[in-house]
Amino acid sequence: MAKSERKALILPGAGARGAYQVGVLKAIATLLPRRAVNPFSVISGTSAGAINAAVLASGASQFALAVSEMERVWSNFEVHQVYRSDSWTMLRSSLHWLSAVVFGGLGVKNPLSLLDNQPLRELLDKNINPQNIERSIKAGHLDALAITASSYSSSRSVTFFQGDSSLKAWARVRRFGKPTKIDIDHLMASSAVPFVFPPVKIGSDYFGDGAMRHGAPLSSAIHLGADRMLVIGVRDEHSDPEPNESIPADVPNLAHLAGYMLDTLFMDGLYSDLERLKRINIMLEQLDHELSGSIAQLRPLSTLVIAPKEDMRQVAARHVHELPRAVRLLLRGLGAMNRDGMMLISYLLFESGFTRELIEMGTRDAMEVEDDLKAFLFD
Repeated sequence: MAKSERKALILPGAGARGAYQVGVLKAIATLLPRRAVNPFSVISGTSAGAINAAVLASGASQFALAVSEMERVWSNFEVHQVYRSDSWTMLRSSLHWLSAVVFGGLGVKNPLSLLDNQPLRELLDKNINPQNIERSIKAGHLDALAITASSYSSSRSVTFFQGDSSLKAWARVRRFGKPTKIDIDHLMASSAVPFVFPPVKIGSDYFGDGAMRHGAPLSSAIHLGADRMLVIGVRDEHSDPEPNESIPADVPNLAHLAGYMLDTLFMDGLYSDLERLKRINIMLEQLDHELSGSIAQLRPLSTLVIAPKEDMRQVAARHVHELPRAVRLLLRGLGAMNRDGMMLISYLLFESGFTRELIEMGTRDAMEVEDDLKAFLFD
């Protein structure tokens, strides 16, 4: 494989939709030579994408084997492996929130989140060995792994990166890169969706989902030297039709607003960043004279984006019945059991029927652009 340019893999936030990323990676594994090492110099992940990124980094010596392990976990997912979903826990959480609202707060006993994701930590402890990340870097199978989380104390986006000692920290407005040894706490922090999962303490600071402040999701890989970037999105980009003015729209309920928030959180910043990158590339192409000053530091960058062609809400609607009864009751209480609510459910539906369909979808979508993938990997 060509080594003249640094290739980066960008895995944005996804929730349960992260299974789609696994499907795309599965297709890539079939295009590589047998027992090939990881083909990406830089792997950058946020939220659920951070977990997928860490699995790839820790198994970089055999890319197909790492993807196979990811597929095994995602294909057999059940909600209780990510958050506690038994009836008693759901009832206790609901009563806890209700009490806090009715009594104007419970002091130090105020609820921190809607769901308890301790099972996810146990799953990560079982399946990811952070020491293997350093082994992959020392063996030359990976230049850097970047995991982004959001600091609640400083209101900044922090990209924790682990890589060669030549890589330097960076600082921009409300975002900076910090070299560190990545562990399970960083993955839990990056995937701690606000309100849904509790914040995670790293050092003296508390962190939440990395997508919250990450206004430039491509920047981490660029700072770490990427020239080409493969981005695996988790949202189809076909806009909904304009509402019929003769039919009054429904008032958005809590589930609709929560799904809208997650969709905005995970994907809008990414596409804004892609548009910005495209404009800079066009500008550089048009400059036919010798560059000088700060603009001379700019370089053209190429991207390949693979994203679902099918509306994830429709896929989720086919599998919502797989959720535990207690979870369905909670989501029904939020008004999630309609088309608009399926946006929220698609991020929380950690059940095998849904994740397996997304893996198949990701593989199919990737193979439809096989020539582009080959050009990205081998040219």
